[in-house]
Amino acid sequence: MNSDPPTEPETKHPPVVLSIAGSDCSSGAGIQADLKTFAYFQTYGLTAVTSIVAESPGKVVSTEAVSPEILSAQLKILAESFDIKGIKTGMLATAELCEIVVNFLEDLEGAESTAPIVVDPVLMASSGAPLLDPEALELYRRRLLPLATLATPNLDEAAALLNLPPITSHQEMDSAARKFTGQYQCMTLLKGGHLDGSDATDVLWDGTEIHDFTAARIHDKTPHGTGCTYSAAITALLAHDYPLLETIKSAKDYITVAISQSEALSNSEIDTLNHFPISID
Repeated sequence: MNSDPPTEPETKHPPVVLSIAGSDCSSGAGIQADLKTFAYFQTYGLTAVTSIVAESPGKVVSTEAVSPEILSAQLKILAESFDIKGIKTGMLATAELCEIVVNFLEDLEGAESTAPIVVDPVLMASSGAPLLDPEALELYRRRLLPLATLATPNLDEAAALLNLPPITSHQEMDSAARKFTGQYQCMTLLKGGHLDGSDATDVLWDGTEIHDFTAARIHDKTPHGTGCTYSAAITALLAHDYPLLETIKSAKDYITVAISQSEALSNSEIDTLNHFPISID
């Protein structure tokens, strides 16, 4: 008679992913948006908060960066406690906090971490309010972006980081994506949602070729937090080991449907993004 205990079925745990970003009290952007997106894609989300933002859709009232000590403590305890499979950075607020994040990521790289790093270079809110100290831009250029698996700038952010005039055409997007990757040695997904036209096209330069990701533009919806949500979806899918092109396509499909199903939930004219849309294949 076999006295061995029955074998328990293997439990597949969700990948653990980390968002290093600001807190949006209206939950449309920042770490709140990231956590909802991580949950949608069946990952376990961690957060390291860099800044507290008082805002509602379309309006930033004030921001306050956390202390360097508390950001360092958050990152230290999370790295010690979890096997992190994906990391995204969003709003880093100040040069001092940016340096703490860069040091943390460099230490992970030195420890031979294989977690993909998605850098969403949040320079300003959708309303136009600045969200990053100018002094931090140099740290982005010298140290943060070269650590990225993928950078996801919008047109304004790419132009600022490359010292370019405004990017106004698909041809200029292609050129800027190539220049971004060449300068910072990271794959670049340049988001084209701010261009005029019937379609919204994002451009990926993977260091070898250009790939376009296109969806019909949704003209009657204007939610904030789309960039945060898009990069969080990419991070979650990469943590599941999806190939990059498949990851971006799925994330693009998700953000397109999330925008189309956004609703006006506040007294603002700006819609609130639906992070749990239905009818996604």
